Amino acid sequence: MNQFNYFKNKLNRLAQKDIFWAWIFILPALLGTLIFIVFPILASFIISLTQWNLISAPKFAGLNNYIELLTSNEFYFVLFNTFYYAITTTVLGIIFPLFLAVLLNKNIKGGNIFKTSYFIPFITPLIVAAIAWEWIFDPNTGILKWIFFNTRIEWLYDKNIAMLAIIIVSVWKNLGYNLVILLAGLQSISPGINEASKIDGAWGIKNFVYITLPLLTPSIFFVLVMTTILSFHVFDLIYLMTQGGPENSTMILVYWLYKNAFEYFKVGKASAIAYILFIILFVITFAQWKFRKKWVLNE
Repeated sequence: MNQFNYFKNKLNRLAQKDIFWAWIFILPALLGTLIFIVFPILASFIISLTQWNLISAPKFAGLNNYIELLTSNEFYFVLFNTFYYAITTTVLGIIFPLFLAVLLNKNIKGGNIFKTSYFIPFITPLIVAAIAWEWIFDPNTGILKWIFFNTRIEWLYDKNIAMLAIIIVSVWKNLGYNLVILLAGLQSISPGINEASKIDGAWGIKNFVYITLPLLTPSIFFVLVMTTILSFHVFDLIYLMTQGGPENSTMILVYWLYKNAFEYFKVGKASAIAYILFIILFVITFAQWKFRKKWVLNE
């Protein structure tokens, strides 16, 4: 009995020592999470309940910022722009990479060169890409003017097509990343499955629709979630290329948040916009995750 108690006490001491060192190693990451994630989230929510111009002391306003936003026509205009951009970018950001991934998966000549060239935009600094595309879209000297037979198109200055120009650049920028994910998914499909489907009469489009596409749905789901989240967070392209113009036609929630905080000095309203955006993204991502079982293989 005494020997049993001795070993029990020794094990307890070792366990306590292990717990102590576990906390020591976890502490840096834990402090970083608390200081740079948890605290800013809580602070921004508190700020969203105030009126604050970054100069005078904050004044408690309750839910006034949220009520003002939800009863504002400007908010719904910006929200429409955001959803239009996000939905279009997400759909095109899946279709084009999927099409290219299918082509590259056929081991075409020079395939590695194409893979590299498609991935270059993703690793190109965004400010460089924005400057290059501003030149391409220039109605006087841009290359698109010559491609469209010397037709003058005000890509970034026409309120009816400025958003389209931003969408084109965004899809181009993320093409390489989505392509790599989808190509990896295609290459993970066993060749034997396609051979068996061909023996059963599934050739060409039928093979792709009924065999390849269902097997690729896990990769498509990942690309869908990531592209959706990134599209709602777009800021850099708007800031660098249009500043929300012309006539607010490219104004989206994140850039509107920035303008309210650092141009209009309505920090409480900006924080409320951030939380509304968080709720929108949470609902969309939750819905995507909830309905994945209806179309994603093995879910």
